[in-house]
Amino acid sequence: MRSSLSDEQRPGLATATPPVRHVLSVRDLPRWWMEQLMAKAEWLRSLPRSAVGQRLSGKIVGTLFYEPSTRTRLSFEAAVARLGGTALGAENALEHSSAKKGETLRDVLRVVGVYTDAIIVRHHLPDELEAAAEWSPVPVISAGTGSGEHPTQALLDLYTIRREFGRIDGLTVCVMGDLKYGRTVHSLLRALTRFEGIDVILVHPEALGLPEALARELAAAGLRMRREVSLEAALSAADVIYQTRIQQERLRSAEEAKEAGALHILPGHLRWMKPHARILHPLPRVDEIHPDVDVDPRAAYFRQVENGLYLRMALLDELIGDHGGEVAR
Repeated sequence: MRSSLSDEQRPGLATATPPVRHVLSVRDLPRWWMEQLMAKAEWLRSLPRSAVGQRLSGKIVGTLFYEPSTRTRLSFEAAVARLGGTALGAENALEHSSAKKGETLRDVLRVVGVYTDAIIVRHHLPDELEAAAEWSPVPVISAGTGSGEHPTQALLDLYTIRREFGRIDGLTVCVMGDLKYGRTVHSLLRALTRFEGIDVILVHPEALGLPEALARELAAAGLRMRREVSLEAALSAADVIYQTRIQQERLRSAEEAKEAGALHILPGHLRWMKPHARILHPLPRVDEIHPDVDVDPRAAYFRQVENGLYLRMALLDELIGDHGGEVAR
């Protein structure tokens, strides 16, 4: 959990206050806290709505999305509403906010932090948010940063795996698609380094493998990874198949575009998969999973969406709820 500057570190402010907790990267999420969030998500979903509808009563959450979003934005806003808070949003903030006038993200967060109790930001640049969040007076949650990370997606991915398997340790995870620009992949793999006995199979176009720096980081953290070029071999070995789309909007070269043919999961491929396997996808889906696959009980991606609502409720409750740190029962 990243902390912003305390008042003692800010020029012109005399009264010291505790540092603010931010969630900007999976690096901010120790295993114990991820497990606490998953436990709280499970607890919150077990309660009637009337029992959770006052947990953020009187709290205001700002949502700033500099890139398009459907699931993440609505998921967070629904989570705020379910907990009894109010969400104030700026969709397409790159065009419809003072960013168009040249205002820095640092200044935006300092201003919006006056109006709100937490700020959720999706930004188009991978490193901008981490530097700016230090100046926010309220918690900042990353809702995805360019081709960098998407930490809350990783949390809900882990929560889905735990709900489907009863555990995360000891599983074989096949990650498919655009691993170079896929921020959900980057966050999930970093999160998996917190668990034991994980084997990762990488399936990707030649030009769209993991960034070298990230691959070195994951290897140094002890994550066992291998590339597989045979789709049948990869699918038959996996407990979890994490399919992703090709990030067409981020491709930077003719070579990448040439190599970016989608890796499809078709109905015929289901026979290769283990009976207990699960297919996850962060969505949106284009054509990389055939719609006929949806009816197979191993297709967990729409259950994954629902899990995201409760996980984000748990995160908001922890950060700004009056019951933050409460042990989920």
